[in-house]
Amino acid sequence: MMTQSFLQLNTIFISILIEAFPFVLIGVLLAGIIQMFVSEQMIARMMPKNPILAILFSILIGALFPACECGIVPVVRRLIGKGVPSYAGIAFMLTAPVINPIVLFSSYIAFGNSWEIMLYRGGLAVVVAFIVGLLLFWHYKDDSILLNPAILTDEDVSVMGKIKGTLNHAVEEFFSVGKYLILGAFVAAAMQTYVKTSTLLAIGQNEASGSLVMMGLAFVLSLCSEADAFIASSFRTTFSTGSLVAFLVFGPMVDIKNTLMMLSAFKKKSVFLIILYISMLVFIGSLFF
Repeated sequence: MMTQSFLQLNTIFISILIEAFPFVLIGVLLAGIIQMFVSEQMIARMMPKNPILAILFSILIGALFPACECGIVPVVRRLIGKGVPSYAGIAFMLTAPVINPIVLFSSYIAFGNSWEIMLYRGGLAVVVAFIVGLLLFWHYKDDSILLNPAILTDEDVSVMGKIKGTLNHAVEEFFSVGKYLILGAFVAAAMQTYVKTSTLLAIGQNEASGSLVMMGLAFVLSLCSEADAFIASSFRTTFSTGSLVAFLVFGPMVDIKNTLMMLSAFKKKSVFLIILYISMLVFIGSLFF
């Protein structure tokens, strides 16, 4: 029995790493490009001064940015380090893994070419990200939430120097977030191995508890957002539409892997505040469906 559990744990752990690894590589490479090729002046010209417009602009960029929650944290950390306001950076972080075209299309396909779940998922994600952004603006104004705000800028202006610097930054970023990815994958695998899904299903028998159970399941499973809709569709006969939407919105915003990555990049108080706001808003929003 112990051997069987260990083999299951090992299999799930490896599958999570294999699923997340490419997105982390893309994320750290983009972070390196931002560090070397995107200047503070460029960001200042692009980012609206009005906080509401800045949040909306960040959400729009998130809609066009094919990213997964596994690799979005290093990108956002670099953007905030380059001068993007914290509230706008977090709004981008919350929407990019949920409302980009790849994720929305996978949601459409997973639910039998239905627009309903796809639109509910995208709509709730935008609302949650917008309100969280406003709440963070109210809390922090222009203060950075970075754990270590001193992100150095390479002064080498040659193209080859910037390419070399991009690769160096990508490698450093990978080793910085990689250990949290591995730890998060292990914890998620352990939770999937030893926490019985049947127990969760027995709890979620009404609208409110169903949403909470599916949010907890999304956190535990720590699926990449490109694939989570196919898992959610298997619960259609068990849970309500609102519960499924809660699963599809909460998971890409908060799971075990990206929580540990956020704790490595942002101040702990800020991370817990962000998670609290997301949890409350996703739960309340799911009850409307």
